[in-house]
Amino acid sequence: MTDVTIQINHKSFLSPDSGAEKTVIKNLNISLKSGEFVCLVGPSGCGKTTLLNILSGLDKKFQGSINLGRSQTHTDIGYVFQNPRLLPWRTVKENLKLATNATDDVLEPLLELMKLTDVQHSYPEQLSLGMSRRVAIIRAFAIDPELLLMDEPFVSLDPPTARQVRQLLIKLWTNRPHTILFVTHNLREAIALADRLIFLSASPMSVVAEIPVPIARKERLNETEIELFRTKIFSDYPDIASLV
Repeated sequence: MTDVTIQINHKSFLSPDSGAEKTVIKNLNISLKSGEFVCLVGPSGCGKTTLLNILSGLDKKFQGSINLGRSQTHTDIGYVFQNPRLLPWRTVKENLKLATNATDDVLEPLLELMKLTDVQHSYPEQLSLGMSRRVAIIRAFAIDPELLLMDEPFVSLDPPTARQVRQLLIKLWTNRPHTILFVTHNLREAIALADRLIFLSASPMSVVAEIPVPIARKERLNETEIELFRTKIFSDYPDIASLV
């Protein structure tokens, strides 16, 4: 794996009501180190999902340049959306095979790591939301992506379930390191997951601050440690409080 560099000079949309142009991203520069877990934190509507869509190749109308690492195509990118997007008429394993063409040798260790072996032949309607989100994570990891994009994948989960899925994600990432760009509104979640936090402004989006997370992985199960660092961020960067 190699580093990823993102330079978006300008991205805009036309308002469906007035037809006026609205700039959503301007002069944005982000670099991701190979194997790094980075969380993007910013206010609703600032352009975080737009950024992920640009990186994935779903949105190509922007001014700037994207270096994806070993390849300049978008085939080495995994994308975990807010909605798991599983086909209801196919089982867990059938969904995974259809989307990834992965063999059992690839899928079975992933299912085991994410504690889904027992439900691999179940249909989506038989799964909890937390299970469905874990299936979506496996689907993204199974293609062995150069870059993994995650757009608030744990939104709407209750706190205990979200905590459990975060821990499983870190376990999976530790076993299969990938460069991850993870969008969240939850600063506590970001601290629990990330090597580095990138705080983004309101639209037009730009980088406000980049803050490494110094807490050891094994200490992030301690909510007191996370809360202390969260408090320190607000103390050192008072303006960030308005962004989360």
